Amino acid sequence: MKYFGFLLLIFCITSCDYFEKKKVNAEDILDQELKTFNWNEVDEYPSFSTCDASDTKENRKRCFETTLSQHILTEIGTASIIVNEAIQDTVMMTFQISEEGILRISNIQSNAKINDQIPDLESILRESINGLPEIFPALKRGQQVKTEFKMPIVINTD
Repeated sequence: MKYFGFLLLIFCITSCDYFEKKKVNAEDILDQELKTFNWNEVDEYPSFSTCDASDTKENRKRCFETTLSQHILTEIGTASIIVNEAIQDTVMMTFQISEEGILRISNIQSNAKINDQIPDLESILRESINGLPEIFPALKRGQQVKTEFKMPIVINTD
């Protein structure tokens, strides 16, 4: 019986650690959660109201890009552009969409031939985003976030 009492006493003394609650720091939880984010992906891409009917994330993205490029190409088509020789090339435009849904062109990359033939192209492209329908910003975990993406614009003149 003494032996049993001694074991019970040792068990009680050493088992107290099992009843302690470990305190978890909120910053540690936040750091761990932030490491699991894929910062290069959004939950919902920016969109126009016409793209809301699309059933998947990828279809909504495609709808947004198509609507934007069609609007830009329509605006370019209304500009009177005169060239000395035919051009069939691509201009790369970099866009930023703010958390408020404001689209801004941050960069336009074109080659020397396009710049020589159409010196006003950059201003035409910048003007082309005027009159866009309302843009709904991208979402990440339910929060509106700023996004940046590149879009090729094919310039084809006869």
